[in-house]
Amino acid sequence: MSVSSFSAEDFSVFKIDGLDQRMEALKERIQPKLIALGDFFSQELSVMTGEEMFTHVAKHARRKVNPPNDTWVAFSGNKRGYKMVPHFQIGLWETHVFVWFAVIYEAPIKAEFGKTLMEAAVKVKETIPSNFVWSIDHTKPAVLPHQDLSVSELESIFQRLQSVKKAEILCGIQIPQEEAVKMTDEKFVERIRDAFVELIPLYKLT
Repeated sequence: MSVSSFSAEDFSVFKIDGLDQRMEALKERIQPKLIALGDFFSQELSVMTGEEMFTHVAKHARRKVNPPNDTWVAFSGNKRGYKMVPHFQIGLWETHVFVWFAVIYEAPIKAEFGKTLMEAAVKVKETIPSNFVWSIDHTKPAVLPHQDLSVSELESIFQRLQSVKKAEILCGIQIPQEEAVKMTDEKFVERIRDAFVELIPLYKLT
C-alpha cells in the first residue's frame, strides 16, 4: 500500500521555527504523504459519493510571516478548489490527525445547509457516532465532542451557520498523535475510511 501513516518525525515539523524552514519540512516530509492519501481517497470518495472527487493539497501560499500550525489534503467535487463547496479533509496539527467533512465560511450554500441540518437535527444526533467531534472554526484545534452535545445545542450550531457570516461547520474524528504514530498503514487507512463512511450522509444532505 502506498499510503503511509504519520510518524513522530512528521508531527515534529510543527515545532520548526520560521516560515521558510517549516514550509521546506512540510514539502519534504508531509506533502508526499498527503498526495498519496489524496490519490487513494479521491477514488474511495468518488465511489462513496457517486461523483468524481478531486484532491487539493494545502499550499499555504498566502502566508508571509507565520508558519502554518496545521496542513491537509482536501477532497471536493470541484476541480478548481474546495473552499466554496462542501468537502472532506485529512490533515494534521502537532497534537493530532483530523478527518473532516466541512462546509467553511466561503461556501455559498452555508445558510441553506444550516436550515437543512436544523430540520434533520434529531437524526444527526442519533446517527453521528458518539466518538466524533464538531468544529465551528477550521483554523483552531478546539472541538465539541458529539456525545456531549444535546439536540438543542446542535441546533444552535446549525442556526449559527445560517446567521453568522464567518460561521462554518466541520464534523469528523481526531486521532491523537500518540495513537496515530503507533498505527500500521493498513489500520490508518481503515480508520479514515470508516470515518468517511459515517460522514457521507452529512455530505448527501448538502
